[in-house]
Amino acid sequence: MNYNYAYLVRFQYLGFRFHGWQKQPNLKTVHWALDKTLKFVCKGIRCKTIGVGRTDAKVSSTNYAYQLFIDEKLDEDIFIETFNINSPSDIRVTAIERIEDESFNIIQHPKQKEYRYYFSFGEKNHPYCAPFLVGYLDHLNIDLMIEGAKLFEGFHNFKHYCTKPSEETKVERTIDSCEIIENTELTASFFPEKSYILVIKGQGFLRNQIRLIMGALAELGKGNYNLDFIKQSLDGNSNIEFLKSIAPASGLHLHEVNFK
Repeated sequence: MNYNYAYLVRFQYLGFRFHGWQKQPNLKTVHWALDKTLKFVCKGIRCKTIGVGRTDAKVSSTNYAYQLFIDEKLDEDIFIETFNINSPSDIRVTAIERIEDESFNIIQHPKQKEYRYYFSFGEKNHPYCAPFLVGYLDHLNIDLMIEGAKLFEGFHNFKHYCTKPSEETKVERTIDSCEIIENTELTASFFPEKSYILVIKGQGFLRNQIRLIMGALAELGKGNYNLDFIKQSLDGNSNIEFLKSIAPASGLHLHEVNFK
């Protein structure tokens, strides 16, 4: 792109009041709020931003990244301070570094993404939990869900775990790791006594893939699916019905993006 400088910016956002990352007409999105703040912070300076990927409405991120193209060199410390003073309270820049490699493209560059889905079960949660984790009212067999999560690791056909894939969609993907662990890092006085995290790492994910995986694991925990069904759902030649159980978006967080 025809700009004098490029930067990689890391920032965090709570997605509960936003309609996802991507700009949409007449809707408040994360990209809209970001660019609105930059118009003030970089007033009069030509600039452009490209995000590392889309997130759905109500999905949050603790370590999102975007590429900033700009015509003037930035004082990085002043940029972080000024941006955070002027940005909404649910958006915060944490780091910025200049990109020296002119060929770097945030979309195409190899990367690993880690998503985390926070959930609890067995009781109605305090309403304040809503932006952070999903509470299933049913009792879930968490041990069976832990076993089921490992089945998603490796190279599989995820056509059943993608919303409305086209003929060109590459549904065969690799998940580097998939596990359910007890949540000890995201806590609050109003959280339930116990909560859990589905942690998934991979280079790229299909539309609603992680929410469909979480939905399938929840059905497994409820006793509506068994492990054999999960295995069949990862076979591109199986004739199982489309998975209809998609987990709510508010429990999903893009936890980390690592560029290789």
